[in-house]
Amino acid sequence: MTNETRPGTARRSEGLTADEIAHLRQWVGKTEQTSDRIARARVDALGATLDRREFPNEGDVLPPLWHWLFFQPTARQSELGVDGHPRRGGFLPPVPLPRRMWAGGRLQFQNARPLRVGQDVVRQSVITAVDYKEGRSGGLVFVSLRHTILDGEGEAALTEDQDIVYRGHVTSAVSGAASARAPAAPVWTREIHPDASLLFRYSALTFNGHRIHYDRAYATEAEGYPALVVHGPLIATLLLELLHTEMPDARIESFSFRAVAPLFDTAPFLVCGSPQGNQRTVSLWAQTPDGSLAMSATADLF
Repeated sequence: MTNETRPGTARRSEGLTADEIAHLRQWVGKTEQTSDRIARARVDALGATLDRREFPNEGDVLPPLWHWLFFQPTARQSELGVDGHPRRGGFLPPVPLPRRMWAGGRLQFQNARPLRVGQDVVRQSVITAVDYKEGRSGGLVFVSLRHTILDGEGEAALTEDQDIVYRGHVTSAVSGAASARAPAAPVWTREIHPDASLLFRYSALTFNGHRIHYDRAYATEAEGYPALVVHGPLIATLLLELLHTEMPDARIESFSFRAVAPLFDTAPFLVCGSPQGNQRTVSLWAQTPDGSLAMSATADLF
């Protein structure tokens, strides 16, 4: 972000001018297509990281959300920003706010055409919206994307809407804000110990260079977090791993999740679930060590 104020606009603290917002909205409609192979070795590595006893074999259905292993951008080292992400302004708009997080998403799975280990697959992506809001910490930019993943025969296997939020530096007002309480009396619970090894392995598997997940000095000094931050996609994946453990034959039709508060590597947290009365909907959530809501999610079953 520059320090200049353009004619006819006024800059708020860590906010964006009208001209900057208009510039970012020029990215709406931008498309990208990438190809990858659902490689067995990477699937095995994620299974080990999630502490599964059995891993999918070649030709087996890929567990939901494990597609996040693939289609990762491979920016050269010299093309990375100070935060470890590829420098902004390629496919994603160059949002001039320092802190970025995956705020949530919605996925629809095609039961008749699931992704399978060993397939060659294609992801078609489009930026669907760029929105600006004023929050307690200043300006917030929300970037929405839609991904469509095609199976080995070129048919849609899943669609995913993804929400990314960019914000300014942390402030005491935000860090001290009260979070919603997690639901009481879950049917299922699992305690997760998010040590640095788990976060590093997940970062490596998803080729995620964001330093808040493995560089403690950067996370605390540059971005103002109290410790290493647990990846939002990892938390969402752990929620569906809980569902798989409790209902191993369940087939997921749709899944939505929303990040509410960050989790850190300094203490265990819980992933929880409760099937609803119709037995086709499962409420899932992650809660902080003090019982606050960290992520809420819903899975609908075929």
